[in-house]
Amino acid sequence: MGKFLVLTIYNILLPFFFAFAFPAWLIKMAKRGGVGSGLLERFSLFKEDERSEKKGVIYIHAVSVGEVLIAIKLINEWLLQHPQDRMLLVPTTATGHAVAMEHAPQGVRVIYSPLDFGFILRRVLRRFSPKQIILMESEIWPNMLHETQKLSIPVNVANARLSPRSEKRYLKLGFILRPLLEMLGKLCAQDSGDKSRWESIGVPAEKISVTGSIKFDQSGAGKPQRRAEFGQMLAGVSAGKKIVMAISTHAGEEAWIAGGLKALADEICLVIVPRHAERRAKVVSDIASEGYDVVLRSKYEANKPGACLVIDSTGELRDWTAHADVVIVGKSILGEGGQNPTEAMSVSVPVLTGADMRNFEPLVTQLREAGGIKMFCSQQEMLDSVRELLNGNSAEGAAQTEAALKVLQSHQGATRRTVEALWN
Repeated sequence: MGKFLVLTIYNILLPFFFAFAFPAWLIKMAKRGGVGSGLLERFSLFKEDERSEKKGVIYIHAVSVGEVLIAIKLINEWLLQHPQDRMLLVPTTATGHAVAMEHAPQGVRVIYSPLDFGFILRRVLRRFSPKQIILMESEIWPNMLHETQKLSIPVNVANARLSPRSEKRYLKLGFILRPLLEMLGKLCAQDSGDKSRWESIGVPAEKISVTGSIKFDQSGAGKPQRRAEFGQMLAGVSAGKKIVMAISTHAGEEAWIAGGLKALADEICLVIVPRHAERRAKVVSDIASEGYDVVLRSKYEANKPGACLVIDSTGELRDWTAHADVVIVGKSILGEGGQNPTEAMSVSVPVLTGADMRNFEPLVTQLREAGGIKMFCSQQEMLDSVRELLNGNSAEGAAQTEAALKVLQSHQGATRRTVEALWN
């Protein structure tokens, strides 16, 4: 199927999809605090005068919080190497936008990503005149590729990952995808497996560089840092107990973890960091049903020893992990695919996960083979693993974190390599 036919069909279907999805999208944005944060920018309607905008920017498209944080690492390294460049960070979600506004380096312009309609994209491209567009991980939008190609603006992909599961799905749609993939410029793959999978779905080998994962790159200032404020909050609930922190949890996992660790209630302080902060009411209810007192980070009350602390904030996860004695990774127990296990590892905190970490292969297999991570299939296995790591067996925890750091070493310098590959 040729490019013209693919774009024609896409643009016929796009308005119907938008009309169908718009109400749910608006409700979701409202729940996540997006209303009033500049959502009209998605329609290329800006408060700022166009004449005040910087032209010739490096346009970096990210979606949600995870991609935004990776993009910020890339921007920091880019500006270190090329301080004269102007950067535009373009998240999609309200939470991603909020994190970008708070954490982007000074002077970096942040806007919501435009909807993939040609007339909207043309206005945004005219406003900022990007030198290149960088897509984080694997976001590919047909009209963006088409409009930028007409203007000879290269569209490159950073931190590109393609799972075997996605590869199979994309191969079935090869007749649609290939005309779009041909419009891509450079692609920076996370590892050799990703490179071969991108090749199999139609990206020419000469366009692909293996640069490592920016997400797993622990060089520079990317490591989590302890914060005095967080330490004080933990002191008010932990009463000197060890901190077991469950991070990026999804629906149902909070109660599952809390119930499974109830036998250690006198020995540990449980901290829960849900993936989506707007679930706070349900999270509190679920944990309370397991017999815990619960304190919300947003409504913190001091001097409640023994309570479970729920971190209902956005963009703070990295630094919270620096305060843990053991980290349990969510979306791997009742959810599917897992979440990033490496931030805790980078500060020598042992990590446990459920059985489903497919989104982080082959890294998780490498970690398991090296003894750098532990996985469990039941509450009893989780409980036993926490006990082993906390009951005076510091040697086991130290060996696990040392093994994890050795595996992560292969991604050291990925951010620098990515900038070098993309800069022109």
